[in-house]
Amino acid sequence: MRAGLYAQKLLFPDSEVQPARVETTSTFGDNMRLPVHRWFRYSAGFSAQWAEAVIADAQRSGRVIVFDPFAGAATTLLAAERLGVECYGVEAHPFVSRIARAKLLYRSDPDAYLERAREVKRQAARLRGLGCEYPALIHKCFSPAALECLDHLRRAWQSLHDNTPASELVWLTLVAILRPVSHAGTAPWQYVLPRKAKKAPLEPAAAFDLMTRTFAADMWETRAVTGPRAVLVEGDARSCEGVPNGSVNLVVTSPPYANNYDYADATRLEMCFLREIDGWGDLQGAVRHRLIRSCSQHVPESAVNLDEVLAAPELAPIRSDLTRVCRQLDRVRRTKGGRKTYHLMVACYFLDMAQVWQALRRVCRRPSRACFVLGDSAPYGVYVPVMEWIGALAQAAGFDSFAFEKTRDRNVKWKNRKHRVPLCEGRLWVRG
Repeated sequence: MRAGLYAQKLLFPDSEVQPARVETTSTFGDNMRLPVHRWFRYSAGFSAQWAEAVIADAQRSGRVIVFDPFAGAATTLLAAERLGVECYGVEAHPFVSRIARAKLLYRSDPDAYLERAREVKRQAARLRGLGCEYPALIHKCFSPAALECLDHLRRAWQSLHDNTPASELVWLTLVAILRPVSHAGTAPWQYVLPRKAKKAPLEPAAAFDLMTRTFAADMWETRAVTGPRAVLVEGDARSCEGVPNGSVNLVVTSPPYANNYDYADATRLEMCFLREIDGWGDLQGAVRHRLIRSCSQHVPESAVNLDEVLAAPELAPIRSDLTRVCRQLDRVRRTKGGRKTYHLMVACYFLDMAQVWQALRRVCRRPSRACFVLGDSAPYGVYVPVMEWIGALAQAAGFDSFAFEKTRDRNVKWKNRKHRVPLCEGRLWVRG
């Protein structure tokens, strides 16, 4: 493989076209072929082309105003801008929210961006040594030479930072190359595997140059995009504060799944390098307390009273079934070595999602339509009918009806003896 193609593959690992028969609604991989979307591969993302299709279909019935209460890296917002549609987004993870805001600056001046990138490189070339002590994770993931080069770029950017679009885009350029230039197994999900080494990681300066050219090319390519700019709020989907009452009529989103994925941990590598945290232990205060409680790390026994959660009035439509499942999970976990607090996680997850639907009822006019990309769950082998319960919570909040459209089976790829409960993923359509 030629050097340029090899570098491109490392920066954009999912850039090949997927076969048309593959269902990719809930996957971010295809987005790595799309301008701007490919600037940062977010592990919890979904298909931008599918989001565009949903928005375009809604436009046939009249004016559309879109909302994504779990905006992530701005997939829905970018899709709406491309179609000239007004859009709001809310994202609770502060680091991911900054990534989304930076991506939404693609309509700024590419020449100003290129000049700032050159200034950063010139400033970095004059620096020597490391400017600070980095956490152990960073030393495990980067060779001394790579870390020194990245450190110089970080310090140069910091010394020139002025909150301009060009400066924020250069920040994202640096963030976007961290995993490709690491020699460790920095797969595009929450986990970092220092013991798993890559054969030939990219050299940081070359990766920075290539990513800079990619950003600039995408900015030029999308110059035809005009119309409303998306409004992104760093906030909580449980309140949707910052989104006006009755302002939207189409919700396109993918909330956290109730499957113990720690979204707070998804950017630990990047946040450690940028010295925003020192390690995993800092995630609770910096990120995790802001998020939907979809992970056992959110719900230590000392912090949650299960009876009080189950008694919450928002859970009335599903209380009986939810209580039965949570009690069963509590019994099963006592037979397990880890004793993970899945019973608390499931209860808190549905309370949080009930509050999301109440907030959505406030911001959605009548009639409205919502599409949630969702998957069901079976912690410790105890099945949780996520789609059915979330649909019931939507109706209790004031929406009229729901229907689930299955798109794929889950839990079949790994043939893992630990996971024997058939699961699926699909689209929950809510109207009202």
